[in-house]
Amino acid sequence: MNNIEYIKDDIQNIAEAIVAVLGIDVTIVNQDLIRVAGTGIYIEKIGEKVHGYSAFNKSLIEQIGIIIDDPSCNDICKECYDKRECKEFAEVCCPIVCDNEAYGVIGLIAFTNEQANIIKNNKDNLMNFLGKMADLISNKIKAQIKTYELELEKKKLETLVDSIDKAIVAIDVNGKIDKYNSKFEQIFNLKQSIKNRNIFEVLKFINTPSVDNFKKEKSCSFHYRVDGYDLKGIYNISKIILNNELKGYVIDFIDKKDAIKNYNKMNKDYGITLDNIIGNSKVINNTKKEALMASKSTSTVLIIGESGTGKELFARSIHNHSSRCDNPFVAVNCAAIPDNLLESELFGYEEGSFTGAKKGGKLGKFELAHKGTIFLDEIGDMSLHLQAKLLRVLQEKELNKIGSKSNKLIDVRIVAATNKDLENMVNKGTFREDLYYRLNVIPINLPSLRERKEDIPLLIDFMIKEYSRKLDKNVVDIDKNVVDIMVDYNWPGNIRELQNVIEYSVNMSSNSIITVEVIPNRVKNIESEEVIVKDDSIRTLEELEKREIMKALNKYKDYKKDKELVSKALGISRATLYRKLEKYKEVSK
Repeated sequence: MNNIEYIKDDIQNIAEAIVAVLGIDVTIVNQDLIRVAGTGIYIEKIGEKVHGYSAFNKSLIEQIGIIIDDPSCNDICKECYDKRECKEFAEVCCPIVCDNEAYGVIGLIAFTNEQANIIKNNKDNLMNFLGKMADLISNKIKAQIKTYELELEKKKLETLVDSIDKAIVAIDVNGKIDKYNSKFEQIFNLKQSIKNRNIFEVLKFINTPSVDNFKKEKSCSFHYRVDGYDLKGIYNISKIILNNELKGYVIDFIDKKDAIKNYNKMNKDYGITLDNIIGNSKVINNTKKEALMASKSTSTVLIIGESGTGKELFARSIHNHSSRCDNPFVAVNCAAIPDNLLESELFGYEEGSFTGAKKGGKLGKFELAHKGTIFLDEIGDMSLHLQAKLLRVLQEKELNKIGSKSNKLIDVRIVAATNKDLENMVNKGTFREDLYYRLNVIPINLPSLRERKEDIPLLIDFMIKEYSRKLDKNVVDIDKNVVDIMVDYNWPGNIRELQNVIEYSVNMSSNSIITVEVIPNRVKNIESEEVIVKDDSIRTLEELEKREIMKALNKYKDYKKDKELVSKALGISRATLYRKLEKYKEVSK
């Protein structure tokens, strides 16, 4: 910003003041020699350029004052572009310099002998006077530059604040609103300006600050309700201190739903898609195709699979391929939360609804997942009471918070998952039949790892790279014999167990290749090898059965669902296993 045209109104006023005092016409040009102000005949020439070599050009370039009292014999006039048509009798010009840079030239022009005599008889005084006028214009330029710079910085700051993904408002010590950004208008659904209003009237949930409770920056949760508009979140108040004196506060607000959305973005699994799920086997490719089809629908999905098969990854992938991908994905493990707490976790509660309820109440997971997806893992562990409430959400698209007198409409897609036989639970009366059919609209059955053994080498290769990087180990390969052993293993814990084995093996490896010596004994099936080596006698079928049951029991004794894993490993139902255990009572002792 270096053009005196920004203050041309002030310059024109100065020119008119000069001619009023001296009776000599004035013209002022900018650094491009374009007239920006003038009096007399120069008024009509404002906007025109002074062409070629001239006194104004020399004054501008050399930053010197020039007096011409006899144009007929002046060297500058001899070289002038307009010398043949020049009507000037005398001239005084002075550069307008600001911080060593010439911004233009101010000149007095005599068109009569009388005016020329004034110039000739007052050369020093006029040059001094014109220099003062040039300084006056220079100071105005400085002030304009400073104003421009301040406006530019203000605009930069406003743009910066508007680009921040937080609602921000600045207030004075009495709560008078000074500035706020567009995010503030958006999250509080403001329809008109609130500048100069009091923040404690606009946002009644904010307590008036005091010296006592604002010695430190303060954070609080809030619940904003106006004309049916409902918002919950967190706000932080910071003090504005200037010269050790409190001048006001800056308050930033975070919508809890935005916080969940941002958390999902930071989560390492946020961007996962079906392409990131490793495997080229026919069964896993078919499963991914089904999941992709499901992602294009709004219907409820039920993912069925053993523990450790990647149910949550498939759920996230379905969400990320769907039209809801930019909205929250909220995961809830129904088995990990006690039943008496799960209701408030899922559906939320109002303030004062029970002893110990938080001030302002609490948003439930369904509210946090509004417009997005909620993933209900281990749905088979949900109580019948909560199943009834979940059914209402599915049927009516609305929820009833604990302590609320009315229902709230929500838009959430449900993806549920289980490792249980829900159909069998329906027959036993432990799972609601109507809920089962509401959930099981699009069933997706995930294959166990033993059903997709051709994917094991790919998974091993990926996991070695992943854990080598995480553990800062230089393990880059695995012995082929170890791969064969792992392919032959039954993997009752599926991919989660494979991850455990690879992480253990990478930790235990002392060189760059995983060898058979470092993998866990359970994978190498040491027990059965020892039996074969030490005993080559013929056993009865009953003895063999007892031995295999004992081996399986020992193998899975530390697992939470040991009987389920034993029955799967032996290829029999749990009912059959219990009959065998009853038959061979000494086995289970």
